[in-house]
Amino acid sequence: MVHINTAIRPYSFIEFDNFIQKTKQRFNNPRSLSTKMNLADMQTEIRLRPPHQISLQELGLENGVRHKKDTEYKGIAPHQRLEPVTPTGLISCLLSLLCAGLNLIRGFHALESLLQNDDDVSCIIAFFLGTAACLYQCYLFVYSTSWRNMKSFLAFGLICLCNMYLHELRNLWQLFFHVTVGAFTTLQIRLRRMQSKSPDYNV
Repeated sequence: MVHINTAIRPYSFIEFDNFIQKTKQRFNNPRSLSTKMNLADMQTEIRLRPPHQISLQELGLENGVRHKKDTEYKGIAPHQRLEPVTPTGLISCLLSLLCAGLNLIRGFHALESLLQNDDDVSCIIAFFLGTAACLYQCYLFVYSTSWRNMKSFLAFGLICLCNMYLHELRNLWQLFFHVTVGAFTTLQIRLRRMQSKSPDYNV
């Protein structure tokens, strides 16, 4: 007890209670127990009053909110971030948006000509598919999803197929521009990898 009283405590407002220490020493030593438990009385008490499991509905309000019947606990998903955007990546994303806008404008013009002259519908579908592929490449560049590289290659393949189908409506430079931007964006998606997590030494 002398060591307890003279101990240097980390908090000035917390003091050891001598009564608690004495009671702990008395009950930890079985020889010092003045009374012994009567197991027969305890078994009779358990038979007469069996233990009852309290359900959540029987409990009262907690902080003014009633307990829910089924509580679902969701774990924290591992959150991974992509590496910071480089200037070349930003340029590729802007060029991909430009290609998507050009395809969208040409698609609406083709739709107007379809309503007037009853042209082929497949050209309109090719323009809009090219727009969707370019926008999807921008999405893959910005956000981290599963199978990013495979999806970017599929989007680039769709861009190439749409431009192959639209070779009669575009000149060589336009085809080269759209395919090159698609390839450049695919490369930037592949180069922008997951950011490595630095070790947290403060835990």
